Amino acid sequence: MPDSYATENDRSDVKGRYAFVSLGCPKNLVDSERMLGMLQIEGYELVDDPRGADFAVVNTCGFIEEARTESFATIDEMLQLKKQGDLRGVIVSGCLAERQKADLLIDRPEIDHLVGVFSREEITKVADRLIGGLDEQRTIFQPAPTHPLPDTSRLRITPKHFAFLKISEGCDRLCTFCAIPKMRGKHATKPIEEVVAEARELAADGVRELVIVAQDTTYYGLDLYGETRLSQLLKELDKVEGLDWIRLMYFYPMYVDDELIDTIAASQRIVPYLDMPLQHANDTMLRRMQRRVNRADTEMLLTKLRKRIPNLVMRTTFITGFPGETDEQFDELVDFVRQQQFERLGVFTYSYEPDTPAAKLPDQVPEQVMQERRARLMAEQQQIAFAWNDAQIGRQVDVLIDSQVPGEPLPENRAAWIGRSYADAPDVDGVTYVTGENLATGALVKCEIVARSDYDLVAVAIEDPR
Repeated sequence: MPDSYATENDRSDVKGRYAFVSLGCPKNLVDSERMLGMLQIEGYELVDDPRGADFAVVNTCGFIEEARTESFATIDEMLQLKKQGDLRGVIVSGCLAERQKADLLIDRPEIDHLVGVFSREEITKVADRLIGGLDEQRTIFQPAPTHPLPDTSRLRITPKHFAFLKISEGCDRLCTFCAIPKMRGKHATKPIEEVVAEARELAADGVRELVIVAQDTTYYGLDLYGETRLSQLLKELDKVEGLDWIRLMYFYPMYVDDELIDTIAASQRIVPYLDMPLQHANDTMLRRMQRRVNRADTEMLLTKLRKRIPNLVMRTTFITGFPGETDEQFDELVDFVRQQQFERLGVFTYSYEPDTPAAKLPDQVPEQVMQERRARLMAEQQQIAFAWNDAQIGRQVDVLIDSQVPGEPLPENRAAWIGRSYADAPDVDGVTYVTGENLATGALVKCEIVARSDYDLVAVAIEDPR
């Protein structure tokens, strides 16, 4: 145990020291930052290393098998530290805790406390119980609220210049492959005035890029106002001083109307980037997935978006190997990707989820076939992405600087920085390597693209950063 631990732990104003691991999607990260903020306000001190801490919080993901495997591995790592005497207690929160509930304690009885998704506001009480040696209530699970929980007073773990803003909770879609409604409940819209207040708080904290997230962004407002109100919300967010970019994620093809398209196109701060997970292009597959859309309508929507939003970059995701997918249906998906030329695209193999309708469908696709199809689709997309990157050479774009380059991936430029243009969302898309004078994290700088490096770009700053 380092000497500094004993010194800091003796401080009278610190209730206890804890480590925090946040897993999963940006929506879960917002939950993590809210819990971190509450723990800080209550007097708990966050540390980087769980060894020697009073407790660790693991905010888990339970969406698909790969995510659950990562969550279990992290929990087991913390429990091993506890067994060795290097960590006093382990609190498990988030979607995996919500999905497995008491079964998680049966499998891993060494866990001290379980905190469900909708019980995150109790995190300081749970920490107090653990510090106080009380274990009479080891699980806290509350039903999904009709009003989303507040996301103010967050201790952000993203870089200071960008943040995720959650505008709703839960989902009313019943896609047959998805267990999110079981973990996150029905869709609940956060009122416009609350979202705007959170945006202003984040802008005042130095945020330049606001990334809008939800389970289903375009459904926003339907449950609360009786009609979708994403357009109205975006118009209000566009007025928030201090923001430079507003990025839209998790669009669903339904409810994208002319007003919403016009709002995006006319905005001063909303970047021309849309994340719209489509999952498949074959109508039979879409019906089996219960997506409530078809290929023809999706094609018309994509054409309209590209026609009316200049320089639009589209990101989407697809699933290969969904039960019953034939070679012909997969070939149709490949043809669709070739036709649409998505600038950004991700591919997932189907994840068997026992508590979803898709698990009961016949004709489950072998794992090897799923993987082969994923590889083929990604190979098709690679050609599209590389060609798009090549076409950017010579263009001038604004780049938001995220960090300095670690090591020397560009050895001829030792002062290189990593940034992103409007075409790249944090953590999921490529980056732009930038060289120039007086650059710093959080700076926005006009650059000229000079080269492609696979999925990434290389640029030179041509103006002073701002």
